[in-house]
Amino acid sequence: MVFRASIIILFLIGLIFTSCRTEETEFIQAPEDETLVANSNIALLIQRTASNDGSNDNIVDRANCFDITFPYTVNANNQELTLNSYEDLATIECIFDQSDDDTDSLEIIFPVTIILADFSEVIVTNLTEFNSYSNNCNGENVFDEDIECVDFQYPIEASIFNSNNELLDTININSDNQLYDFVEDIDENDIITIEFPITVILSDNSEIIINNLNELETTIENAENTCDEDDDYDYDDDDCDNCTPTQVEEILTNCNNWEVDKLKRNGADYDDVYNGYDFNFFTDGTMSVYWNSTTVYGTWTTSGSGNNLEVLIDVPSLPLCNNNWIVHEIENCTDETKIDLRVGDDDRLRYENNCN
Repeated sequence: MVFRASIIILFLIGLIFTSCRTEETEFIQAPEDETLVANSNIALLIQRTASNDGSNDNIVDRANCFDITFPYTVNANNQELTLNSYEDLATIECIFDQSDDDTDSLEIIFPVTIILADFSEVIVTNLTEFNSYSNNCNGENVFDEDIECVDFQYPIEASIFNSNNELLDTININSDNQLYDFVEDIDENDIITIEFPITVILSDNSEIIINNLNELETTIENAENTCDEDDDYDYDDDDCDNCTPTQVEEILTNCNNWEVDKLKRNGADYDDVYNGYDFNFFTDGTMSVYWNSTTVYGTWTTSGSGNNLEVLIDVPSLPLCNNNWIVHEIENCTDETKIDLRVGDDDRLRYENNCN
């Protein structure tokens, strides 16, 4: 009886073992386009896309390969500021924008903590140490490894099977930092599968549904060079990333009597030509200009979006104002609102108004 019981127990153990091995075999035989392999092209593309973008605070650190953790303090044109978020960087820009004729200066108050491309953190105690890191970054608009034209939508679910210890685990990835570390930690003995579909977001905010790693690889490669990654130090060249025609239309039509603050055509300054002229924009696409008991009329329209948002102004009696302008910046630094319109480096028209 004992012998027969032992045989039954061994048989049951064998069934359990065979069942477990069958599950592992099924996992190991996952489709190749759903298996993420260490150091593969798609693994490197994922990591480059998830890496920390250091260009967001270039107005402060002039370094594309790291950023500074908040909060920290700077001195901008002799004004001390404590910065608590990326939104506070606009305050520095407002200070720099107060005059077009001065030399802007910024001093970082040390110590600060910087976050590198791999999300590791380093405490920097002085300018010499800081420069040793910034000097290792690629310069303005020079190719670097990070891919900024596509982003992942989280969470992403992944399964890991290690052939050495035969452990199976499922994890949820909720951020770029976690995804970067996840890819970094893939072992040659790991078999990784991604739970598809996942969603990626392109630089124009459109979304693409991805069904396997092959599709993901193609999408990232196609998107890699489709946007301006803004890896320069010109803090005011991208202020309309999120501008819309509706926003411009509401600002211009909700305020009366706009004045011309800056005017340049073909490189020549005409700032004072329209002193005392009041410009009014109406919702039906018409506009009027009043000065010295004289009123003239014209038309205006908006189109496009972001840094390609256009304002077409046509006032036949005032040819210096007429152009298919690009919205360069909408400035709300003080009680004044300013809309800066430009075409290249030679043409500029900036309206200002005390209406908020």
